[in-house]
Amino acid sequence: MHPVKPNILSYFFVFLLSISQMSAQNVYYPKQTWEIGKPSQLGMKEKEIAEAVQFAELNEYKGSRDLRIAIYESFKQEPFIDIIGPTKQRGGPAGLIIKNGYIVAQWGDINRVDMTFSVTKSYLSTVFGLALDKNLISSIDDFVESTIWDGTFDGNHNKSIQWKHLLNQTSDWSGTLFGQHDWADRPPAIGMLDDWKNRILNKPGTVFEYNDVRVNALSYALLHVWRKPLPQVLKENIMDPIGASTTWRWFGYANSWITMDGISVQSVSGGGHTGGGLFINTYDQARFGYLFLRNGNWNGVQLISQEWVNAIQQSSTANESYGLMWWLNKGKNRMKTIPEQLFYASGFGGNYILIDQKNDLLIVTRWLDPSSLEPFLTKVYNSLE
Repeated sequence: MHPVKPNILSYFFVFLLSISQMSAQNVYYPKQTWEIGKPSQLGMKEKEIAEAVQFAELNEYKGSRDLRIAIYESFKQEPFIDIIGPTKQRGGPAGLIIKNGYIVAQWGDINRVDMTFSVTKSYLSTVFGLALDKNLISSIDDFVESTIWDGTFDGNHNKSIQWKHLLNQTSDWSGTLFGQHDWADRPPAIGMLDDWKNRILNKPGTVFEYNDVRVNALSYALLHVWRKPLPQVLKENIMDPIGASTTWRWFGYANSWITMDGISVQSVSGGGHTGGGLFINTYDQARFGYLFLRNGNWNGVQLISQEWVNAIQQSSTANESYGLMWWLNKGKNRMKTIPEQLFYASGFGGNYILIDQKNDLLIVTRWLDPSSLEPFLTKVYNSLE
């Protein structure tokens, strides 16, 4: 028997792999300590960078540093609003600007662990992407009910929900989860309880509605797919490989514990709307963002597929400004002075992870007043030579 000879196509794939590995080796990846670079050596103007940092420091989120108070004040229009997950007194403005892999500016206490609210959704989206990469879910077009058959997705409407509808917030999932009603989360400005409870349901995929109860339904469904705690999935597959600290935590609610294969497991929340969500420091936020800046690759290892990194940047049909739990600088929410290729994770109180692959730029901010985001970014982009 003659050995099988490799064909030209095989050689081609080996060549591409070697090029990819060489390219990864030429890109700086932070080790335990993240190196600092001089702005002028990385194509940035030092004066403008300093002005951007000063602007961030002077434009702190205006809500109370006691986040329980800030939550109740911001969502007081919601019936039955209650904080059922952990909260934490927040710090002051903090952030990092990273160019070509190197820190060019930092401010505030970047080692402080703080709540990050809806930035958590982008981490949750990543857990879904990992499930897709590992073939635990075959497609974002699959119907959730075909996998989660415990009644959470029963009924004609809920049965028609696909994974992508939960990810792009167009599911209009109807129900109560961990004591929270979908209709009571950010209800319309008009109408009363009966109007909200008895509304006509929108066909999944047609109407965008930002709703944490439905995000928590996604988290709950993914827990059933992975059959182990989602923080553990994130830690093993993403946070440990990128060198994150051990200080971050991902919480659910006091009443979101379920029995999974005979073990009590907490279903974590996709934000801090009623407490919980991801508590993390600025450095670790930057490492997570840097993974996406590098198309899911960390020092030559593909931790999450580039296909997924591309997918999260595609606009949903119902909202051009929103992808798969990542915001896009497109559509009605576009910041007109900022390049369209920017995509970002966004959380209550001015928490952001902002990624611009074209300019090799990564920015993390904590507690920047949301109304100041575009002016701040404009100053950063004005620093580019």
